[in-house]
Amino acid sequence: MTALYQVHGDVALISLSNPPVNGLGYATRRALTEAMARGNADTSVRAIVITGAGKAFSGGADIKEFGSPKALQEPNLHSVILMVENSAKPVVAAIHGVCMGGGLELSLGCHYRIAAPGCSVALPEVKLGLLPGAGGTQRLPRALGVEPALNMIVSGESVKSELLAMLPGQKLFDKMAASAESLEQEALAFARSVADVRPLPLVRNLPCKHPQGDAYFQFARNMVNGMAKNFPAPAKCVDAVQAATQKKFEDGMAFERELFINLMWTSESRALRHLFMAERAASKIPDVPEDTPKRAIQSIAVIGAGTMGGGIAMNFLNAGIPVKMLEMKQEALDRGLATIRKNYESQVKKGKLKADKYEQRMSLLTTTLSYDDLRDADMVIEAVFEEMGVKEAVFKELDRVMKAGAILASNTSTLDVNKIAAFTKRPQDVIGTHFFSPANIMKLLEVVRGEKTAKDVLATVMALAKKIKKTAVVSGVCDGFIGNRMIEQYGRQGGFLLDEGCTPQQVDRAIEKFGFAMGPFRMGDLAGNDIGWAIRKRRYQEKPNMKYSKTADLLCEKGRFGQKTSAGWYDYQAGKREPIPNQEVIQMIEAHRASLGIKPRNISDEEIVQRLVFSLVNEGAHILDEGIAARAGDIDMVYLTGYGFPIHRGGPMNYANEVGLFNVVQAMNRFAQNPLDDAQFWQPAPLLAKLVAEGKTF
Repeated sequence: MTALYQVHGDVALISLSNPPVNGLGYATRRALTEAMARGNADTSVRAIVITGAGKAFSGGADIKEFGSPKALQEPNLHSVILMVENSAKPVVAAIHGVCMGGGLELSLGCHYRIAAPGCSVALPEVKLGLLPGAGGTQRLPRALGVEPALNMIVSGESVKSELLAMLPGQKLFDKMAASAESLEQEALAFARSVADVRPLPLVRNLPCKHPQGDAYFQFARNMVNGMAKNFPAPAKCVDAVQAATQKKFEDGMAFERELFINLMWTSESRALRHLFMAERAASKIPDVPEDTPKRAIQSIAVIGAGTMGGGIAMNFLNAGIPVKMLEMKQEALDRGLATIRKNYESQVKKGKLKADKYEQRMSLLTTTLSYDDLRDADMVIEAVFEEMGVKEAVFKELDRVMKAGAILASNTSTLDVNKIAAFTKRPQDVIGTHFFSPANIMKLLEVVRGEKTAKDVLATVMALAKKIKKTAVVSGVCDGFIGNRMIEQYGRQGGFLLDEGCTPQQVDRAIEKFGFAMGPFRMGDLAGNDIGWAIRKRRYQEKPNMKYSKTADLLCEKGRFGQKTSAGWYDYQAGKREPIPNQEVIQMIEAHRASLGIKPRNISDEEIVQRLVFSLVNEGAHILDEGIAARAGDIDMVYLTGYGFPIHRGGPMNYANEVGLFNVVQAMNRFAQNPLDDAQFWQPAPLLAKLVAEGKTF
C-alpha cells in the first residue's frame, strides 16, 4: 500500500508510503483518499493525522509520472486537497524531513500543521519552468505572509521549518514538535486536543493583503524580470500571488490553474523538465546495476600541480578527502600550492568560506616529488600535458607504484583511454575523468569508460562525482569524447563563417543572443587558441581531406593565443576579461578571404545560429549512433553543464526536438549546397535520417 492506515485510540494515522520521498503519484493519491474516507466513516475516530513514512513527509509530484496524463488522473492533487479540506473531522499534517511542492500544498489543505525541526520546506516548481499548480500560490501567502511566500515561490529554494516558525504572524505551523522522533506522538496528542473544535480552520479563509499593494508587486516583477529574463515562470508566480491578494479564493485558484497550464506548454518549461529528468538519468548506466559494490576512496593522489591539477585537487579537499599532489620540480609544486591558497583566500575575502574551513582544507593537502609516496592512495588522477608520450611515462610509473585495487584515472580531454590503459598491467582499473576548466568550479565531469574498465571502477567514480558535487556523464572512447568531439565541428563552422563574410564579433553576438554564455571566438580566447591549433595540426595529418578554415592558424602564427597573451581574436586589458575588437585581426581575416578569392556576403544571425547549433546536433547524432553516449539527454547534460549552452533551450538535442528534426535536416541540406562549407559533414547522421523518416525525436 502507498498509504498506511492505523487507528491510535480515537485518532486515525495515515502514513504516505511511496519511497524515497513519498511522491504523490496516482496510487498514493488514491490510497490517501480511500484512507480519508475510512477515517471519516469510522465513528470511533475523532481526528485524522497525515504524515509520511520514512524520512520525508512528501516531496510532491511523483517524477515517474511527470508530464504524463497519469499526473492528472482522478483523484488528482486538487481533488485530494479538496477532500481533506472538506473532511468532517479535523485533519492534522505532521511534517518532517522534506515537505515540498505538492506535499506542501497538501499540508496547506489540512486544518492544522505540526512540524518537526530540520524539515526542508519548499515550492520548487519554478525550477521546472512552472508555478505551484495545486493552490500553493493562493494558500501559502495566506498562511505565511505575502512577502516570505512570494520569495519562496519565486526562488524555489527550501527553508528550514524552524526558521519559518519564527516569522511574525505566520499561520503555516500551529505547533513545532520537539524532534522528528517525537513528531508522531505529539501530532496524535495535538489532534485529540482539537478534535472537538468547530468550525474547522481553513487556510483559504485567512486574509491575504500586502500593505504596499500594487507598488510592492511592481517592484517584485521588476526584480524578477531582471534576474530571469529567459524564463516566463518567475513573473507568472508574481502575477499569481498578486491575484491571491486581489481575488476571491476560488477565482485566484482558477487564475493559478490557467497560468500553470500555459506554462506547462512553454518550450522553457519543457527544457527545464527535460534537464531535470536527464540529470537523474545520466547517473544510471544500463549494464551497471545500482547495487554494484564500490571501492573505498579515502585518499586521492593528483599528478600535476598546474591549473587543472590544482583545480582537481580542490574538489576533493572541499569534500574532506585528503590529497597528495605530485610534481617533478619544487618550483612547480610551490606555484600550484600558491594558486590553491589564492583561490581559497579569495573565497574567504568574499565571505563564501570561513577561515577555519580554509585551514582545514589546506591541512588535507600534502605534496611530493616522488611517485613512491603515492603508493597508498586509493585513486590517482593525472593532469599532465596532453601528449600520448607524456601519458605513457606517467601510467607506467603509476602501474609500478600504486597498490592493487587503486583506480588510475586520466584527465585527458581527447586522447584514447584504451591506449592509456594498455600502458599498465591493470587496464580494468583505468578510467578517464575529464574535468572541465576551471576544475574547482565547472560542474561537468565526463567519465570515460575504457574497453576494459571494470564495472565497480565505473560505479565508484560515478558515486565519487556525486560526493564532489559534479554532474557526471559517461562517455565511450573516441577522439574528444562527447563534448570536445562536438565542439570541434562547432568551431569549424565558426571558421567557415569568417571566410564567408562574418567578423568574430558578429558570430559571437548572434550565438550569445541565442543564449550561449559566450560565442566560439570568445571561448577560444578563454581556453587558449593554441590548444585548438595543436588539435588541428594533428587533424591535418590524420584526416588530410577534412576541410578547415586556416584563419585561426594565421591568428596563432601571430602569437595571439587569447586571454593568457592578452591578445587573441580580441584584445584584453590586464586583469579584465572584456573582449576589445582588434582592427588588425579584422584586416587579417579580410586579407585571407581575398587571397582565397571569396567575395564576402551578408550572413544573417539566424544562419549563424543554425550552422553552429545544428553542427552540434549532427555530430551528437553520430555519437549516439556509435554508442559513445547512451542517451540524447546525456549529450544535453554535457553541453548545459560544460559548454554554456542556454539552459532555457535544454541542450542541443532537446533544441533540435523543439525545432523539429525534419526542419533541422532541411536546413542541413541547404548548408550542404554552400561550396565554401563542408558538404560531406552536412549529410545527416544515419540516426538523424532514420528518426526523421519515422517521424520520431531524439
